[in-house]
Amino acid sequence: MLQRVKEGKFLEATLDMALPEEQGHWLTESGTECELLGRGLLSFSPAYSSSQDEQPKDIVLSSGVHGDETSPIELLQRLVEQILSGEIKPAHRLLVIIGHPEAINRHRRYVDENMNRLFKAENPATNPDCIRANTLQSAVKSFFQQGEKHQQSRWHLDLHCAIRDSEHYTFAVSPFSSHQTRQRDLFAFLQRSDIEAALLSNSPSPTFSWYSAEFFGAQALTLELGKVAPFGQNDLQRLSSFYQAIVELVTHLSPNYQWQQDKLTVYKVTRTLIKQSEHFMLNFPDDQANFTMYPQGTLLGRDRDLEYYVLEDGEAVVFPNANVAIGQRACLLVQQAKVLVGEQIVAQ
Repeated sequence: MLQRVKEGKFLEATLDMALPEEQGHWLTESGTECELLGRGLLSFSPAYSSSQDEQPKDIVLSSGVHGDETSPIELLQRLVEQILSGEIKPAHRLLVIIGHPEAINRHRRYVDENMNRLFKAENPATNPDCIRANTLQSAVKSFFQQGEKHQQSRWHLDLHCAIRDSEHYTFAVSPFSSHQTRQRDLFAFLQRSDIEAALLSNSPSPTFSWYSAEFFGAQALTLELGKVAPFGQNDLQRLSSFYQAIVELVTHLSPNYQWQQDKLTVYKVTRTLIKQSEHFMLNFPDDQANFTMYPQGTLLGRDRDLEYYVLEDGEAVVFPNANVAIGQRACLLVQQAKVLVGEQIVAQ
């Protein structure tokens, strides 16, 4: 495994489950320090130390938390290749993650349960999803604790793609946390990346990005980059602005991010529909696009005696899925919001 990763074949080595898991340190010819921490876990450190007036970050870039979401995996494989070849040189500590190799190999979202609902604490080792979530939590914890102590210097971008069409081809979800994790620069980065929209969550949810935000104060986002497709069938050209922004983030100590009014559409969550029984149903097609807007009074769904109607001024649906487990989120309802822009982004 280690030798293949050194050759730039990070994804290939990660997915070859016949290879024994290995760890190891080495330097690239350009001086970047590399460490293979385990299967799908590769860290980089800059070839030089930053001065006191510079502000290095500790950046986590993760992909493949859902095994069928392949375009982010391909993007991070490209990034790793460019770092290992010396084509680009990281200016920050960086942890690159391929999240769920077993699910990726099966071409499935997960094995037994949705891993992106397991990032809240140590899970019992009852299935491959729980075991892998524990590994990822441990890796992120160690990475952040070994780096800068200032929470504002910690970033985590968890890269996904949606299982359905969307009124916004790309969008970000900002997890709710008890820390100040909506830094202006984070959202200006989204604008630089040509991400179309951002959704501000209003309650905790045990996703990978929430884990980093809540437990380590990281500037964290879940990024939805287009729609699910098999390896080799992703239109990565549509994500070229995002990839260039990632390269800039990784290689520049202080990118000149400027907030641009009205470039990013921001939504606030108005309600979260939780599936309370096996009778839960949505009153629109299963393949309805994310951010489809409905007028006031529209019946959206039922759950036994409960009926869910659209509130005043209309609401849009995001991540609708009536087939989730009982007790899990079945749909987010959102409205477009104006924002106050200071050191943090705040929805009005």
